[in-house]
Amino acid sequence: MIKVIPDITTLYQMVNFLVLLFVLNLVLYKPIRKVILDRKAKIEGMQKKAKKASSDLVAGEKAYKDGLKTARAEGLKEKETFIDEASKEEKEILDKINKKAQANLAQIREQVAKETEQARKSLEDEVELYARTIGEKILGRAC
Repeated sequence: MIKVIPDITTLYQMVNFLVLLFVLNLVLYKPIRKVILDRKAKIEGMQKKAKKASSDLVAGEKAYKDGLKTARAEGLKEKETFIDEASKEEKEILDKINKKAQANLAQIREQVAKETEQARKSLEDEVELYARTIGEKILGRAC
């Protein structure tokens, strides 16, 4: 078996190891840990921003859908209002046309009645003359 006797080189090796550990910690380990922590913080910040943007997007989409639904409802109400107004206006126009047509019809009937009465009177006056003329031709004599 090998026996190791501690001497001064062992002490140098320990001091060298501690100095190297301190220097590496300052030069290598701390900067790498700082970069890793900065990256982690940056990633977490980006994740928070992404979650916030996602929630804002969902809220915006919901607001858009609600606005669209409201606008459609208002549009349908306005459409129904326009249809009702148009129906009323159509009814008024048809009533005016019907009244005018009834007035024209009454006027035409009155005019036809007058013309018929005039024709009847003129024919009654002429009937006696025609009857006398026919009677003379049939009987062959003049009155």
